[in-house]
Amino acid sequence: MATITASLTLTSPDLTTDSLNLSTSATFTKAGTSTGLTSCTGVARKTTTATTQYVLFDGDAFGNGAHKVYIKNTSSTAAEYVTIEINSEQMGKLYAGDWCLFPWEANADTNDIKLAPSVSTTFTVEYALFYE
Repeated sequence: MATITASLTLTSPDLTTDSLNLSTSATFTKAGTSTGLTSCTGVARKTTTATTQYVLFDGDAFGNGAHKVYIKNTSSTAAEYVTIEINSEQMGKLYAGDWCLFPWEANADTNDIKLAPSVSTTFTVEYALFYE
């Protein structure tokens, strides 16, 4: 059984009137159990040179489960972003250096995770899928 633990630390000396220092972690488990997730696509990168939307993960290929998705915009140019869409709904945009980790239940072919870069120059995202 695999054990995957994600940790997040948020710090800021001046966001609030007091210094902010939050830390949390979670172990990735299968839906409704304490059994660890057993599969991972591995961490990979995709480089594009067009603003055309593409499918990063096909919803039909992974089925139901407590999947976790990691995506990072590797750009260092502040104005460059990637738009994330699931089931024709825009989740949001990741700007240069931004990353996200979110749960995903890929129970239908309409639940594809799609990305669209903001630029037609060389643009790279880093990604991984932890799944059942």
